[in-house]
Amino acid sequence: MVPAVSHARHHDHSHDHVHSQGHDHTHAHVHDPASPHPAQAAPWSILRMTTAGRLAAALAVCAVLWGMVFLAMR
Repeated sequence: MVPAVSHARHHDHSHDHVHSQGHDHTHAHVHDPASPHPAQAAPWSILRMTTAGRLAAALAVCAVLWGMVFLAMR
């Protein structure tokens, strides 16, 4: 008896097509496997913050960490 071969292993995703169910298989994420991943725009970056914003964020992080230390000492 020959084992059944699943459809998923032989389904070719190298072409763009639309199934009758309405979902498409278009692939915008295409680059050579050996090449690095293409750069993407970061939605948030500490490098774009103002100096005052960086200082406020650093103080907030310090306050949270000190709060954890004080809770651990209780």
